Amino acid sequence: MGSTRSRYALILAAGKGTRFKSEKPKVLHEICGKPMICYLLDRLPELQVEKAIIVVGQGAEEVQNALQGYPVEFVRQEQQLGTGHAVMSAVPALNGLDGNLIVLYGDTPLIQTSALEELFVKQETTGADEVLLTVQLDNPTGYGRILRDSAGQIFDIIEEKETTEEQRRILEVNAGFVCFGIKALVGTISQLSNENVAGEYYLTDMVKVLRRNGRRVETVQVEAADEEIFGINDRRQLAAAAVKLRSRINTRWMEEGVTLIDPNSTVIDSTVEIGPDTMIHPGAIIEGKTKIGKDCRIGAYVHLANAQLADGATVDSFSVIRNSRVQSGAVVGPFAHLRGETEVGASVRIGSFVELKKTVVGSQSIAAHLSYLGDATIGEGVNVGAGAITCNFDGAKKHDTIIEDGAFIGSDSQLVAPVRVGKNAVVAAGSTVTEDVPEEALAIARSRQTNKAGWTKKG
Repeated sequence: MGSTRSRYALILAAGKGTRFKSEKPKVLHEICGKPMICYLLDRLPELQVEKAIIVVGQGAEEVQNALQGYPVEFVRQEQQLGTGHAVMSAVPALNGLDGNLIVLYGDTPLIQTSALEELFVKQETTGADEVLLTVQLDNPTGYGRILRDSAGQIFDIIEEKETTEEQRRILEVNAGFVCFGIKALVGTISQLSNENVAGEYYLTDMVKVLRRNGRRVETVQVEAADEEIFGINDRRQLAAAAVKLRSRINTRWMEEGVTLIDPNSTVIDSTVEIGPDTMIHPGAIIEGKTKIGKDCRIGAYVHLANAQLADGATVDSFSVIRNSRVQSGAVVGPFAHLRGETEVGASVRIGSFVELKKTVVGSQSIAAHLSYLGDATIGEGVNVGAGAITCNFDGAKKHDTIIEDGAFIGSDSQLVAPVRVGKNAVVAAGSTVTEDVPEEALAIARSRQTNKAGWTKKG
């Protein structure tokens, strides 16, 4: 019969991840834009989990700092003596709770919500004290095998290093995810033993502990193959998991109406948002909290990081946009670089080899090629010629340049900040402007040309 018992989660995240050869705790290594443990935390609201507890060990403070903002409780595992010992460390936090507890591993970000929901539902509908997730693998090497009695009931899990030759031929394996009745778990976990090859307390031994105490143990077998239960223990496995996750991400966006010319060469973080009818060309890398509107065009080998693109924006090939915004109808690139909270207005043209840093560009303005515009405010309808730059740094401080609506900045001009170019003013090509230019004025700041007749015939 059904149950309305509360749902809780325990995430084991105390391992250092020695094979990563890193000072960073294993669960904080990023995959497709966020730490691997966050994929589990982000699924908990979907599972209607009321409370989550994370077991931390080495690097505990770093993990806690990284997960600020998540509604979780942390408990410390002082010594890493196995998965069973990690759960024992959480018993004080579990005392007084009544409900079902799902135990997750912080290094398994690929598990789907649907598989975890099946665990909860099985426990709620059967009243079992433990429900394990199992899978059938064609190659079960490395996984603990499920041992069943003549009635088909699970009675033990045997780790591979302790299996007999016959047991190694079993294809049903432990997926690692398990759900307990909290009171049954707390009341019996002290009976775990570390009398095994590794001298550790295995959480998998709870099967025989509960069976010995007359408790009910059930299983849920899912069609997850080895992808969902994939544990990440080194950088090679991190890369392999990222390939699998990127495939999911890209498939999702294509199903949402986004065109990926070559999904296999397109990298999109899990934190990105993309509107329908957007087209993304091969080699694009789209990271962080990037948000792309509808009907945008992203060229080949574009790199977007925390970028905001309004509907109908175009970013041509080999351009880089970081922490900046591009409004509707604007065209950026190819080979452009926007950074430092730059804002490009509607219908603006930012062309080849133009760099903008902390600059606001008004609508319908143009900087078509070979310019650097830093710490600048540029009005509407401004034309910036090839090779024009703002000289914003005096060696100690940054200074602002203001170019008002309708101004024309001639090619190869230097605007030495702080300086203002007035509305509809013109700066002649090749000028070095060090003083403000009034509205409607023409600024010429260059030496007068002198021609020396017959110069090349001299001695």
